[in-house]
Formats: sequence, C-alpha cells, structure tokens
Amino acid sequence: MKKAVWVDAAAMANEVFDGAVVVLSGSGGGLQEADHIAEAIEKRFLETGHPRNLTLVHGLGIGDGVKTGISRFAHKGMVKRVIGGHWTWSKRMQQLARENEIEAYTLPAGPIQTLLREIGAGRHGLVTHIGLHTFADPRHGGGRCNARATEELVEVIHLGGKELLWYKPFKVDFALVRGTAADPQGNLTSRDEPADMDVFAAAMAAHNSGGKVFAQVRDALKEAITPARSVSLPGVLVDSVCRFAQQTQTTGAPYDLSISGAVASPTVRAAAAMPEGLRYLIARRAAQELRPGKCVNFGFGVPDGIPAIAQMEGLEIGWMTIEQGPHNGELLGGHLFGATRYPSAIVKSTEQFDFFSGGGIDIAFLGMGELDAQGNVNVSWLGEDIVGPGGFVDITQKAKKVVFCGAFEAKGLEVAHSGGRVRIVKPGAVAKIVQEVRHITFSGERARADRQQVLYVTERAVFELTADGLRLVEVVDGIDLAADVLDRLPFAVQLAPQLAERLREERTAPEEPALAFEHRAQEAR
Repeated sequence: MKKAVWVDAAAMANEVFDGAVVVLSGSGGGLQEADHIAEAIEKRFLETGHPRNLTLVHGLGIGDGVKTGISRFAHKGMVKRVIGGHWTWSKRMQQLARENEIEAYTLPAGPIQTLLREIGAGRHGLVTHIGLHTFADPRHGGGRCNARATEELVEVIHLGGKELLWYKPFKVDFALVRGTAADPQGNLTSRDEPADMDVFAAAMAAHNSGGKVFAQVRDALKEAITPARSVSLPGVLVDSVCRFAQQTQTTGAPYDLSISGAVASPTVRAAAAMPEGLRYLIARRAAQELRPGKCVNFGFGVPDGIPAIAQMEGLEIGWMTIEQGPHNGELLGGHLFGATRYPSAIVKSTEQFDFFSGGGIDIAFLGMGELDAQGNVNVSWLGEDIVGPGGFVDITQKAKKVVFCGAFEAKGLEVAHSGGRVRIVKPGAVAKIVQEVRHITFSGERARADRQQVLYVTERAVFELTADGLRLVEVVDGIDLAADVLDRLPFAVQLAPQLAERLREERTAPEEPALAFEHRAQEAR
C-alpha cells in the first residue's frame, strides 16, 4: 500500500525546474490555495534566481490581492507565460503583463479547469461552445492580452455542423493543491474547506502528464480518512504532502465550520449587511427579477448585494449557485466571495462549470464594466490592466436569462435618492455605456441568435436586448430622460412606448415627429 511522502515546502520548491508548467488550484481570498508551497517557491527564486521562465496556469483568481497567491510568482524572470482566468488578485502580475515582461493570456475559468480534466484524461484538449464570439474566440483575440502573447491557444473548429472552440492541451509539470488533512496513504480531505475547487482535475492533469502533485494540508492524520467518501483527492495522485499547521480557511481567517458546510443552518439567521448608495439602487432593481423556484447565480460586486435585499424584502431567491462550487447558503462578499455560510451542497468547481455550460442556470446576475450598442458587455479588460473573466463567460453564455448590474457612469458619479426618486448630483467622468467595448466578455450577437433574455440595470435606467439592439425600457423617477440618459449615450437607442410618450411630453420643440421612438444621442464626449 502506498504511503504518504511528507516533506517540507522548501523541498517541494527545490524540485520545480526552470521552464516548468505550474498549475495553481484555488480561488481568490485564500479559498483552498496552497500558498505555503507557493511562498517557498518564491523564496527560492528570490535567493537563487530559480525556478525561472515558468508557465503559470490558474482558472480563478489566487491570492489576497497583495502578496500571496499569483503575486508569489510576479517577479521579473520568474514566469514567462501566464494563462489566467482572473488577474485582479495580483497588481504586480498585471504590471508585468502591461509592460510586456511576460506572455499574458486570459481565458474563461470553466474552459481552463475543464481543459485540465481533459488533459488528465488523455483527451485531445477541450471542445466546447463556451467562449464563442467573446475575447476567447481567436477571431476576437483568442485570449491574447499583450504583444508577447503570440501563440494561438484556441482554434475555431466545426463538428457535426456546429461551430465550436478547441482549447489546445499542454503538458503539466506541477500542480499545487490543498486540503484540510492527509492520512497515512496520502489521501486528502477537503471537509473543512469552503470549496472543493479544481483540485482533482489539476492533480490528474499533472500526474497523467508525468508531472508531480504537491499538496498542502493543515493536519496530518494517524488513521485513514473515514468515511471513504470524504476523500477529495486519492493518494495515488499525490506525490508529496507538506503540513502547514497555521493554514487558514480563507485569507487570514480561522476555520469556520458554517462555511465548510459542516453545521446545519439555524432556523433564524441574522440579517445580512445591506449594500449602500449606488450598489443599493442597482441591486434593489435587479432583485425584482428574482422568480420563485429558479436556479440563480450571483456574480462578484453589485450582484452579491442582491441576497441581502431579497432577505429584507421577503423575496424568494430560489436555488443559488456560484462557480466555486457551493449551492445555497448565505453568500459572502468582498475577498470572501466564492464561499457561503451554511451551504446545502458543495461540488467541485469543474462540475459546477459543467452544470453552467449545459444551461443549468435560469437567471444570472452579473456585474457590468462596459456596455455597447450591440449589447456586448466587457468585464475582462478595463483600463490599463487585464482583469480576466473568472466564471463570467461560463455563467452568462447559457443562462436562460441574464441581468447585468452596473453604474451608468464611473469615476466621481454621485447620486441622491429618497422616496423612490433618484437625482444625479454629479455625473461620472468615465462613460460605461460606449459605442464599442474594448473586450467582448458577453456577446450580444450570440445572445440574440440564441434568443436569450438580457437586461442591463443601472441606477437610473434599465435596458433590454432586442433583435435590433438595445431598447431603453425604464427610467427611474426623478431622472431626466433626455438630459440624464439619452443625451449621455454615444449611440441611438430604441425607446419603449411609455418612454417615447414621456419624451414627447418633455420636449417643447413643435417640429419633433409625433412617432419619433428613437433619439440620436449627442456625440460621445
């Protein structure tokens, strides 16, 4: 019977060779991140200059946004290529990409994780519809994010009369994974972790590529893990294990069994923290789209405030899912996004992405960085730095209905609200509704072809996607339809009949056509 090989993290770091492909499992905020091992690899590089020219692969964001996770590798010369699903957890890595010090790629988290599973299974990459007509499609960049990223990692193929994307396989040399504990056979359990993530897929990809799997755990068990179903990663896939007794459940936070799902939900729960200001206005309107009995998904940012509003107003959420794997429970926001308190189930994130890819979500509530005339949404590349989509593409592409949530403008926008009325105190300096988005994270063209229901909710107005483009369907009380909305758009927008009537009443120009249901906005400032 195989026995666990216990070593310290420094010994693991010494095995990582120059040019290796390293996969990190986990999610931002410390969810199941093997950061003790990553820290040892970083320490070795800073002392010796090795390992260098690594290829780093991660499906979701990894780290605390300052020094842990992906940032452990964000040193000039340490990595040559990063294939990441989410980049905002490391400003330093974003800077290396911006300065062309590395080959920078971003791809949807689901294809990254499920590609690892396909690699581990010895199949010829991942063939999927996820990413079509988005930035991941080679016709829109193929995930390349700077001048040094020249290789085509994704190809368009045709199979059975359908257009699909082929994400190409690669060899994995090392996988860094984490569990709560390991037993004498090297089996890992994640029983006290907030999620199961892609630990199995990452480990299988490395093991079956001839690489190695390094595992970090909090506890070394003297007896076998029981019941056997509690094993999240069998010892046959684990090359060595290091114990880190100071391991925390999330970044800097002690283990909480209500987050790991080990304790039942109380009959009465404390009220969740309510969003404020703009976030409240947007989330409250979005919450009106909730329907009983539906499977829903909430994204990071504004949407994660919707459950608190639903609780306060007595709205039924339905069945909640998030890409990290938890089902139901109390959604945690901020750096703990990806975990829930009192979840009713936790599945591997790879399996969750399969569920999303197949159309399991009824209503998805996601953030909105930029929106354009075609209904495209960008959340993956804003400003100078790569952001990455995380699970955004997987969630939005096959959800039956998508509700995007975001402010009408950014940078300095101030609003006042009272009694259901909203007033723009100071407009934002940066337009978020633009003629053409920089990066297509959600394709309006594809959504129209699939007859997907799509709403775009802001603090002052609501748009919907139609066969002919965007239609303005609601304007909040107190908002000037022309001055606060139409005159601040860089393109023509259709008006719902009730808004066309409102516009006619507001206008004083007698020559205005009686049936002018379209308003041509001023040139973008």
